[in-house]
Amino acid sequence: MFEAAGTEAINLGLGQPDFDTPEHIKKAAIKAIKEGFTGYTIGTGIPELRKAISEKFKKENNIEVSPEEIMVTSGASEALHIALEALVQSGDEVLVPDPGFVSYSALTKIADGKVIGVPLEDLKMSPDTVSEYLTDKTKVLVINSPSNPTGMVQTKDEIKGFADLAEDHNIIIISDEVYEHFIYEGEHVSPAQFSENVITVNAVSKTYAMTGWRLGYLAANSEYIEQMLKVHQYVQACANSISQKAALAALTGPQDCVIEMGSEFRKRRDLLLKGFKDIGIKCIEPKGAFYAFPEVLDGLSVSEKCIKNGVIVVPGSAFGNAPNNIRVSYAASRDNIKRALEIMERIL
Repeated sequence: MFEAAGTEAINLGLGQPDFDTPEHIKKAAIKAIKEGFTGYTIGTGIPELRKAISEKFKKENNIEVSPEEIMVTSGASEALHIALEALVQSGDEVLVPDPGFVSYSALTKIADGKVIGVPLEDLKMSPDTVSEYLTDKTKVLVINSPSNPTGMVQTKDEIKGFADLAEDHNIIIISDEVYEHFIYEGEHVSPAQFSENVITVNAVSKTYAMTGWRLGYLAANSEYIEQMLKVHQYVQACANSISQKAALAALTGPQDCVIEMGSEFRKRRDLLLKGFKDIGIKCIEPKGAFYAFPEVLDGLSVSEKCIKNGVIVVPGSAFGNAPNNIRVSYAASRDNIKRALEIMERIL
């Protein structure tokens, strides 16, 4: 469908920062190459990176996790994959937000699990709604805050509510936290603060504009790590050695780049929301990430119409039960957002 837009189209469908990787991170990678750090590493990741991740979790997320309880992966995508493969048996139910990130359902099916979509309320998951979908076959609850595709941020009470459900019903939470540093209202809270029944997934991809470096990580208790390592060692062996050195520089180096990106994303969000309001498009204000999820009459036809006129957006139905929404990424320049809004005003 996107091919119809042409090469000059304004891409508001892409889910990655449009910034360059910061210079100090690139220099660390170049240094690793020049020093010949190009072989396999140990499967769980180089010790100094896992130590840095452990310190990051303690400082930023209030989670006490040892380096031995951390695994470095090829992006958050691999972390999600090996977590579900290690946890889910045939017929186990996996609760996912609906609408939600497309990989959750796909990876559950690959693991031979049963996808159970949990409807959202004002574009967020509610612990009360989740509790209605729990059965004796429920194995995993996937939560994603800030959210792709909705841009919403769960409150601390909501996160604690999910953790309480995990404790009470002996289920495991997979918490996808890759957008944690891009929050404009509210706060980021990790469920691992409240329960040990949590696998926390994160990455340097979005935070440091490193999507192509394919470097993620997860934290879990040693029992889960042992099971996930069995999958990891056969599907991946280890994360990219050079990217691991770059990630170390990202986590331990200056963080100004993250603050600057977050500030720019906020300005773009505000510009986009004002444009929607002026056009008459209803949109719940996104609180984080870099996505808006506005309401339209027919998401598929609207997205097709936008694409034919040179603006790429994604129909809400791509993410689940959201036929009357489109996902709009504001990981694009303000000039491009303005141009896109002008086109949308003309055609919608």
